[in-house]
Amino acid sequence: MRRALAEARAAGEEGEVPIGCVVVDGGTLVARAHNLRETLHDPTAHAEMLALTQAAEARGDWRLDGCTLYATLEPCVMCAGAILAARVGRVVYGADDPQVGACGSVLDLGREARFAPGFETVGGVESGECRDLLRGFFRERRRRAP
Repeated sequence: MRRALAEARAAGEEGEVPIGCVVVDGGTLVARAHNLRETLHDPTAHAEMLALTQAAEARGDWRLDGCTLYATLEPCVMCAGAILAARVGRVVYGADDPQVGACGSVLDLGREARFAPGFETVGGVESGECRDLLRGFFRERRRRAP
């Protein structure tokens, strides 16, 4: 999660919402990314989506079974769907997303029987630091708003 937090900080420094993600394959870091929606003008440029693409390239296969994805914020429906499609075995996230979280807060796609085999989910890892990073970013953005 420390590496995902470093990615989140990098996103914030670039003016992006500070969300970071890494993918680990058997103890080896194979991908790291952060939000780039503003930079790329791309609604799909979430940290998780970018990290999944990098991991597939690094592995030489779109199937990421056996991999663990670490994200600073609970993945949304789009990202959870991509995680399912990539067959990632485990998702570890920091802060819950009570608005659009799809790994337990609003929906739980990883445990949805119709999407077997699904993925294991562990939430709340370094949640305070992940949440504080987001809150600080939005507090500063509101302060600067005209």
